[in-house]
Amino acid sequence: MSRSSASRHFTPLLFAAVLASPLAWAEYPEKPITLIVPWAAGGGTDATARIIASSLEEQLGQTINVVNRTGGSGVVGHTAIANARPDGYTLGLATVEVAMMHWQGLTDLTYQGLTPIAQINFDSASLSVADDSPFENLEAFVTQVRDNPKGTYTASGTGLGGIWHVALNGFLMDQGIAAGKITWIPSQGSAPAMTELASGSIDLVASSLPEARSMIDAGELQSLGVMTPERLEGFPDVPTFKEQIGSDFTLGAWRGIVGPKGMSEDVVATLEDALKKAYDSDAYQSFMARQGYGVVWRDADGFAQLMAEDDQKFGKIMGEMGLTH
Repeated sequence: MSRSSASRHFTPLLFAAVLASPLAWAEYPEKPITLIVPWAAGGGTDATARIIASSLEEQLGQTINVVNRTGGSGVVGHTAIANARPDGYTLGLATVEVAMMHWQGLTDLTYQGLTPIAQINFDSASLSVADDSPFENLEAFVTQVRDNPKGTYTASGTGLGGIWHVALNGFLMDQGIAAGKITWIPSQGSAPAMTELASGSIDLVASSLPEARSMIDAGELQSLGVMTPERLEGFPDVPTFKEQIGSDFTLGAWRGIVGPKGMSEDVVATLEDALKKAYDSDAYQSFMARQGYGVVWRDADGFAQLMAEDDQKFGKIMGEMGLTH
C-alpha cells in the first residue's frame, strides 16, 4: 500500500479518534471572562460584583475582569450584557432595575433578553423615620397616612421611579391607600435622603436597612420595620411588617449573575455550580455580612421565576403610580 493510499485509509479513523479524545476540545472556560456591572465603581453593586468575581475565579480557574458600564439608570450596562455573544465569556451582575426600566419607557430590554444563572443577593425595603417622629410604629404610620390628605407627608430615598419609591407605594397599595398619597422628593440616593430626614426636611425614608444602619446606630433615626417574612440576621431588633400588622407584602433590591439570551445549557450549568460554591465561600459570606447586605441564593430556574414575578409586580405598581409608558 502506498503512503498516499495509507493516508487516505487511516485519516478518517484518526479523525474519529481525535474527536473522541477528551483533549480534542477544551472545556469551558478556556479564557478570561468579562463581568459587566451596570453601575459605577465604588458602589454596593460594584463591591458585590468584585467579591463574587474573586471567589468565582477560584472555582473556574480563570481571570474574571469586572467592567463598569454606566449610564441611563442602568440601561447602558444591562443592554451591553444582552448584546454580548452568548458564549459564556461575557456575563453581568443584573440588578432589580431590569424589571423596571422598560415599564418607564427607558428601553425595550426585559428579563427575557437575558439568561438567568443565579441570584446572589436580596436587600428588602425598610422605612425609617426621625427619632422624634410622630410615627411611633408601623401601625401608627399607616393610620396617619390613611387619615390625612394627600401630600401631608413627604418621603425620599432614591430618584423618581427608583426601587425604594416603588416599594413604598407598593406597600401603600397593599394597605388600601392610593399610590402617590405621600409626596416623593427625588434624591441621589439614600445617604442624602437620610440627612434630610434627620434635619426634619422630610418625614420618611425608604431604603434598605444597611443604608440606614449608621444613622440608626447613632440614634438619629429609627426603623419602622422591614418588608420581609422574617427578621434579618444582621438586624435582629428590627421587626417585620408581617409581625406588626400582618402584611405579606415584600419588595426589595436584588442582584444576580446573568448572561445574554441563548447561552448553552452546559455552560449555564457549569457557571451555576461554580457560583454556588463562590456564594458559599467564607470570603463572600463574610464580606456581605460586614456590609450588612442580604444573602439569598436562587439557582437559574428560581432566579428566572423571581425575575418574571417581579416584572409583573413592578408593572402593576408603577402603572398605579403613573410611571409607565
